[in-house]
Amino acid sequence: MLVVRPAAKPDLKSLINLAQKAGPGFTSLAVGHEKLEARLHKSIKSFTGGAKLSPDHVYLLMIEDEKGHVVGMSAVKAQIGVRDPFFNFRIMNVAQKSTVTNRRFDMEVLMMVNEYSGATEVGSLYVLPEMRGTGAGRLISQARYMLMAADKSRFHNQVISELRGHVDEQGYAPFWEAVGRKFFHMDFAEADHISAEQDSQFILDLMPRYPIYAALLPKEAREVMGKTHPAGIAARKFLEREGFRYNGLIDIFDGGPSVSAPLEDIRTVHDSRILPAKAGKTDPDLFALLSNDRIADFRSINANIGFDDEHVCLDRQNLKALKIKENDKVRFLVRR
Repeated sequence: MLVVRPAAKPDLKSLINLAQKAGPGFTSLAVGHEKLEARLHKSIKSFTGGAKLSPDHVYLLMIEDEKGHVVGMSAVKAQIGVRDPFFNFRIMNVAQKSTVTNRRFDMEVLMMVNEYSGATEVGSLYVLPEMRGTGAGRLISQARYMLMAADKSRFHNQVISELRGHVDEQGYAPFWEAVGRKFFHMDFAEADHISAEQDSQFILDLMPRYPIYAALLPKEAREVMGKTHPAGIAARKFLEREGFRYNGLIDIFDGGPSVSAPLEDIRTVHDSRILPAKAGKTDPDLFALLSNDRIADFRSINANIGFDDEHVCLDRQNLKALKIKENDKVRFLVRR
């Protein structure tokens, strides 16, 4: 059984291990041990604190196997771009026409924007390589939306996610080399580290204020604009199944795409239902995503369910895993 739960103090070692294994280009985890520990403590306070929308709130979720070993994680940042700007490049089309030459051109230009100010961000989705294909990735991904559905007042109506762009194992990023390096005069890894460890002010200080014509960039940079790193393709598919869509915004460092969706339209939020739970017979053909619909001691699992007299039936092991008793409410989404 795989169980998703809030990160706790003893998870620091596992969090550091996951960050190290995620590799270069995973910006949200490209920080030192002290920063990860601070983020862990902030998450603990967010889960146990008052119900409000705040840029101080971040929710780290860990997924563990039947032996209690942490095998992956994901996160929800309640608000981004409030205290520090959250920059992207917007890919815009500019039409140019010459009557003298009787020619018309559609040109792509990159404009730095801060359109996601105040939005909620889902990210930091990572599972150990040996767990891929087990359902762990899908569970830890959807658990974020079950958490958000439990108390929508803690989250913004616009939800976004940044997907990893093309960065190789040596830290080489074609888009960065063509754009960022020209203005920052530093390696991708250094800029990525500063952005993750400190704040985004240096981006505002150094990035150009004027549009950048994509046609002036090398072919290898243009080809990765808005493209997802191979390791992030599964994550993108999870997001698109939930209703997230790419809208022309890309990361200013690696050129990876961002996707967004209204909170109410996210499939897991919109389609999940709540009923009281009871121990009872389950149907082998009914497999569902479940949560206890709470914040402080949130739990989410996949399990077979049944229905009886307006109750969701679970076996006692799954009631225990969700930390609920009979007649406690359970949020569920039948998998198709």
